[in-house]
Amino acid sequence: MDQVSATSAALALLAEIVADHGPVLFHQSGGCCDGSSPMCYPQGEFRIGNNDVQLGEIGGMPFYISASQYQAWKHTRLVIDVVPGRGGMFSLDNGRERRFLVRSDICAP
Repeated sequence: MDQVSATSAALALLAEIVADHGPVLFHQSGGCCDGSSPMCYPQGEFRIGNNDVQLGEIGGMPFYISASQYQAWKHTRLVIDVVPGRGGMFSLDNGRERRFLVRSDICAP
């Protein structure tokens, strides 16, 4: 079972980004500069690490998280949504005055 899904607003923003940039991938940021925002990058321009875990796909695009963060969130189902604001500095949602946001629900182990 996928541990990630998306709202219709997130899928609509994702469709805009894919139309402009082609296939993308998501990587859940671990904090630092862009907080805990899901970051959206063109496929092939972000290197997935050997320890990254693919939680599933949204809109046909893969969604990854680091292994250490996965250990903390492994019983959590992520729902990607959209809110007004600016995306992460290097994320493709930046400059669209809407950004991706993670909401979560605890799921059974």
